[in-house]
Amino acid sequence: MSKRSDILSNSASPLMNMFRKGLLHGAGIDAEQLKTRPLIAIANSHTELTTGHAHLDRLAAKVRDGVLAAGGECAEFNVPAPCDGVAMAHDGMRFVLAQRDLIADLIETHLRSQPYDGVVFIAGCDKINPAMMMAMARLDLPAIYLGGGPGQMDIRNVDNPSGSIDHGDFQTDAHRLDKSLTCATCGACEIMGTANTFQCLAEAFGICLPGSSNIPGWHADKLKAARRTGERIVGLVHEGLNARQMFTPAAFKNAVATAMAIGASTNTALHLPAIAHAAEVPFGLAEFEAADHIPTLLAVSPNGPFGIQDLWAAGGMPAVLQQIAPHLDGSVMTVTGKSLQATMDAARVRNAKVIPALDQAFRRRAGITILRGNLAPETAVIKQSGVSEDMLHCQGPAICFNSEEEAIRAIGDGHIQANHVVVLRYMGPKGAPGMPEMLGATVALKMAGFKNAALVTDGRFSGATSGPCVGHICPEAWQGGPIALIEDGDLIEIDIPNRALTLHVDETTLTLRRQHWVPYQRQVPVGFMRRYRQHVLPASEGAVLT
Repeated sequence: MSKRSDILSNSASPLMNMFRKGLLHGAGIDAEQLKTRPLIAIANSHTELTTGHAHLDRLAAKVRDGVLAAGGECAEFNVPAPCDGVAMAHDGMRFVLAQRDLIADLIETHLRSQPYDGVVFIAGCDKINPAMMMAMARLDLPAIYLGGGPGQMDIRNVDNPSGSIDHGDFQTDAHRLDKSLTCATCGACEIMGTANTFQCLAEAFGICLPGSSNIPGWHADKLKAARRTGERIVGLVHEGLNARQMFTPAAFKNAVATAMAIGASTNTALHLPAIAHAAEVPFGLAEFEAADHIPTLLAVSPNGPFGIQDLWAAGGMPAVLQQIAPHLDGSVMTVTGKSLQATMDAARVRNAKVIPALDQAFRRRAGITILRGNLAPETAVIKQSGVSEDMLHCQGPAICFNSEEEAIRAIGDGHIQANHVVVLRYMGPKGAPGMPEMLGATVALKMAGFKNAALVTDGRFSGATSGPCVGHICPEAWQGGPIALIEDGDLIEIDIPNRALTLHVDETTLTLRRQHWVPYQRQVPVGFMRRYRQHVLPASEGAVLT
């Protein structure tokens, strides 16, 4: 079998072959073994600071065992793993999304420079999952993904005999709030946030072993899945099964359909376009509009009372895919070497309350909705599965802020009223720069008692956000979008059933305001973010770097 790693000992230069053999010897690698065994990279995002990644060193060790047992050799390298929660509500959040593209770049350039034959990607949380999928799609090598799995929130241990993780009205109960926000184990926060969304979507793409993503990070079955993942990557190399055989146009449609059904994070509308860009697959937010007839099947927090562990115990993602099969193309290839249909055929629903039939879906509407209107001439995004029925259509006077810190102070000082529509602008990819999440503001509103307060922004939201919160408004304020022209008191209408976001200010007035508009200038430190602002695309195009 011809391998990429053959260059290490079989190049045209005997001297270089000898030199490389000597270099590998210093690292404890036998170049002679590599003549007959594939060399596998383990791209790991293990870090000691982040709950979702703290255990990935153990998973990597089991992956290594699997690679060796299957007749391969391997070498591990690591990439950063920023935690959105740690970066939340301070300046650090501006630098998190940007790391998605940096991580993809680091992995891509490293693997192009070193002659690996295949790669295992191990990740757990928000930006790292899509970053690794972007790198996987660019490289088009034999590749397989291993999700770190969900953790357990301590709320399960608080007066909750059902074992579910319904957070309830935590703003009135300090103890309940503490337990709602406390991770009791390693693993991704146990909600359908961006981390678990993309671990679930890995199964829809077919880039991981079926059922592996939802296994809790602390469970012994995760270690077994890690070893099997290591074994399988060697098989992928021998079979010549590459990543782009999974990242097809049909697979992206499957991913969108699945996102709608699971009540995915709104960040899905940011990351799927970025992965498609890497895979050179035509893709736009119109894909979400075309799939908005798919109901929200799951009632997983923050949309409902269940957690990701409930989903795992109920049959996991293979069972979800089986239930939404009418909306999927089962012929797409997976890393098993078989079709997605084979995965669905082998699935079993163990708890129909958690994974119901389509006609018993949690919500008849899709999880994510694309809005348009004079406030969002291109697009805006909302997680409608997290919006209560009585707030699907709402309106109110604007109260505007150019930073999240200002908004949080105003909420704390009592300047926000229940009917206000909070406007957070200059939060976009270029305006911030970095498109930070607004979870600090949305949590502050809930803690102040405004459970259904509306918020619109050209920034983005955590998957933990619920309520009538509209993000990803394009064009963003920095580029002169209408959101930059809003003044306090302007009436804003959010009409989810009609997919509309309207600023009730006449065009003549907006034209006059534009003549006097000056972009808000936020200080940007010397370094990468200045280049990022120059080269990042709009949120509607995945906020990718060009």
